[in-house]
Amino acid sequence: MNALNQTLLARASAKLGPRVSLAIGLVALAILVAMPLLHLLPADHALHVSAYSLTLVGKILCYAIVALALDLVWGYAGMLSLGHGLFFALGGYAMGMYLMRQSAGDGLPAFMSFLAWSELPWYWYGTSSFLWAMCLVVLAPGLLALVFGFFAFRSRIKGVYFSIMTQALTFAGMLLFFRNETGFGGNNGFTGFTRILGFDITAQGTRAVLFLATVVLLVSSLYLGFRLARSKFGRVLTALRDAENRLMFCGYDPRGYKLFIWVLSAVLCGLAGALYVPQVGIINPSEMAPTQSIEAAVWVALGGRGTLIGPLLGAGLVNGMKSWFTVAFPEYWLFALGALFIVVTLFLPRGVVGLLKKEKDQ
Repeated sequence: MNALNQTLLARASAKLGPRVSLAIGLVALAILVAMPLLHLLPADHALHVSAYSLTLVGKILCYAIVALALDLVWGYAGMLSLGHGLFFALGGYAMGMYLMRQSAGDGLPAFMSFLAWSELPWYWYGTSSFLWAMCLVVLAPGLLALVFGFFAFRSRIKGVYFSIMTQALTFAGMLLFFRNETGFGGNNGFTGFTRILGFDITAQGTRAVLFLATVVLLVSSLYLGFRLARSKFGRVLTALRDAENRLMFCGYDPRGYKLFIWVLSAVLCGLAGALYVPQVGIINPSEMAPTQSIEAAVWVALGGRGTLIGPLLGAGLVNGMKSWFTVAFPEYWLFALGALFIVVTLFLPRGVVGLLKKEKDQ
């Protein structure tokens, strides 16, 4: 009877687990949808969500999309990228170009006037159009990932060598965008945005719409990730991660699978960057710094790579800690981040999600 009871209890727990996870997810989604609506309430209302809180959560949601994108290539395909900050920043710069044109009207952006430029560079043409800007948001990171990935995967570069190359790529991008003559604002980047699609960018309604757009992108990315992970394509990716040589022996060419998920991940980062810029109000080359991409790897490792949900939790936890540390103890944040990474590596190899699953199984 005891064995029978344990078996029935195990089956009930297995059925209850997904329902509990779904319930928690729906509650979290309801809170996120409610936040921009509460932001529209008068400032003196007890339930009003401030612009600071909405912007902070919106920024973290953009980072969560980056974490999810990195999990697709690292958690499922086994490729640790230390350059996803570059794709994020490229999407942000593409949106920033449009926002700078909106702010400048018929004239040149403020930084170009300051540098005594007489005309727009050729690559700025068409950026006054929102549709062309969105095309750039997708094309800039997507094409760069396509070219880099094609040559890297054709040469069968993987492991630590792939990680180093991606880190070198984002560092080169940062150095390039720091130069004033490249036409991207130098070390100051883009800021001073005033309007988007004709609306005041600081208006309550505009902030609410941008936040909701971020939530929609996050949910869509998560849904796409789950569909890919549970498909034949996802099973091939995990086989590629665990035993690439055996996969090739079975007749599969891993290059196409790697390239597809690599480009998709880069595009998701670019879209996240495009939504990050109008909410935060600035984009500069510091977003391409190698430390930013390393932080993204910490988010995924902390939450649990190969789970999709875990990286979202990791991005929320780490960036929440960062927001507190940089106010209370700004000089100790990097030490705290390093200690967190060591603790996760030693004691949480499967991240927070793995720890929760272990406790549930027990």
